[in-house]
Amino acid sequence: MTNTINENENQKNMDTETLENEESTLPELTGEESMEDLLDIYESSLKKFEEGQVVTGTVISVGRDTVLVDVGYKSEGQISIREFIDEEGNVNVKVDDQFEVMIEVWDEEEETVLLSHEKAKKVKVWDAIKEIYDADGTIEGVITSRVKGGFSVDIGLLGFLPGSQADLRPIRNMDEMVNKTYEFKILKYNKKRNNIVLSRRVLLEAERDTLRSSTLEAIEEGKVMEGIVKNITEYGVFVDLGGVDGLLHITDISWGRVKHPSELFTVSDKINVKILSFDFEKERVSLGMKQLTPDPWTTAVDKYPVESKVLGKVVSLTDYGAFIELEEGVEGLIHVSEMSWTRKIRHPSQMVTVGEEVEAIVLDLKPDNRRISLGIKQTVDNPWEVISQKYPVGTIIEGKIKNITEFGLFIGIDDDIDGLVHISDISWTKRIKHPSEVYKKNDTIQAVVLDIDKSNERFSLGIKQTQADPWETVAQRYEVGKEISGVITNLTDFGVFVELEEGIEGLVHVSEISKENIKSPKDHYRIGETITAKVMNINSDERRIGLSIKRLEDDDDDKYLEEFAKNMKPATSSFGEILRTNIQEQIEANKIQEAVENSDVAEESEKADDAEEPEDK
Repeated sequence: MTNTINENENQKNMDTETLENEESTLPELTGEESMEDLLDIYESSLKKFEEGQVVTGTVISVGRDTVLVDVGYKSEGQISIREFIDEEGNVNVKVDDQFEVMIEVWDEEEETVLLSHEKAKKVKVWDAIKEIYDADGTIEGVITSRVKGGFSVDIGLLGFLPGSQADLRPIRNMDEMVNKTYEFKILKYNKKRNNIVLSRRVLLEAERDTLRSSTLEAIEEGKVMEGIVKNITEYGVFVDLGGVDGLLHITDISWGRVKHPSELFTVSDKINVKILSFDFEKERVSLGMKQLTPDPWTTAVDKYPVESKVLGKVVSLTDYGAFIELEEGVEGLIHVSEMSWTRKIRHPSQMVTVGEEVEAIVLDLKPDNRRISLGIKQTVDNPWEVISQKYPVGTIIEGKIKNITEFGLFIGIDDDIDGLVHISDISWTKRIKHPSEVYKKNDTIQAVVLDIDKSNERFSLGIKQTQADPWETVAQRYEVGKEISGVITNLTDFGVFVELEEGIEGLVHVSEISKENIKSPKDHYRIGETITAKVMNINSDERRIGLSIKRLEDDDDDKYLEEFAKNMKPATSSFGEILRTNIQEQIEANKIQEAVENSDVAEESEKADDAEEPEDK
């Protein structure tokens, strides 16, 4: 309550003075007055009251239900004891207490006077409210509770404070204002409706306008000022510099990483900021806090030289690497390719976690671009640097199959290094469509080191190289012209494939099956059947053997002619000589023809092999 309401005490003094003045105007008694005169004088000495009038009274007794108060009438006034009982049930009134009361009921005939202390106080408050409103003053009050649309405020009477009038900005937590005392402006009041509307915002706006002019004069770029955090958003903080709001953008809060300003500030915090820029016409002020300290990147070259070992905390993970904070404002990136010498890291979470401290080596530093490249794997020796010494080319090693793919087998060596056996290096002779046909995971196998590519981190192995290539001795084991037997493994329109031994096949071209015109070998042979043929040619480099069945028939004819010539007796006439000569010429012609045909068949066999198995052959 303001000083205006506290003028109640002055009013009491005025009432006392009035009473004394009235007593001084009473006629003096001479002693000769009759009883009727005395009664008239007594009646005229009593005050005249009206209902609703506020007077001062003195407590003469406190009863169970009522309090008797002397207000200068011939009978005492009564006040309900309930007006003096507090929330804890205590009676807060005693004899000789003086206070203002309002005449609620005055019945002169019945000599009954009903009083109210509470209503007297309200009348005085209404009078004070009127005076304050007329004088454009302020009144103090306590926000007692939240109500629909605002607050209930105790100013002696209950007033209403709309939510929009409680502060300059919308209030997020309205409960924080309850039970707090503030100064208010009376926007309007209605005594009949018992309605009072208050505003705090009007006073704050006036105060802000007063501060604004002085603040605008003081603002200049580069100046450090104190402000109060008014609002926090995801992109920055609004700071009240004194009637003027400035924006502290999230990028200007710290040299380091800030996910959200609420991590560092709360509303009403007092902070020091630097004026970065100021638009006087639009009254826009850009603020900075990190500018109060030196940029750490200016000394990064001296602190983090290339190849030096550093310690930092993992602050963020991305698909391509991990960001390491070396100090506030200085972060380095460990790319996934720099996390392990041997493992294929698909995501940095396989190696590090946020908040973890890690050691790393500085690989590259570009302070102008604010970039530092780091590596974890460089903190240990590169196993690929010593692998060639440990396992030189030609070494036979033993390991378990860790993975099987369509193109080969991955064999675990050591130090997380895997060697690859390509599908083409599994067998010299077998046609393997998928490695899983021959091996399964966790099988232990032996292989030969074929090649080590340190730059590309590739370790090539071979299984078939643990044994000699059978094709190297095919020419010795299957001489040209030799008669051999084998099992038919495949029938095509252009010939018959015959397995001579495991993994080694020869081709009988369709033209070498018979002297007769054969359209398709399928009409004469079946898979699994054993046949005999003659070796016509061998190409070990291209792994091809050409066979012929019809050449066996030619050999039989030659043998017959030679045998016939040997058994002939000497001719008694020139006819015998002629006959022997013709037979000998025929044998020679057959040999020449055979040589020519062998050459043609070899070419056709090669073409047939290319058409049948362009990959495996």
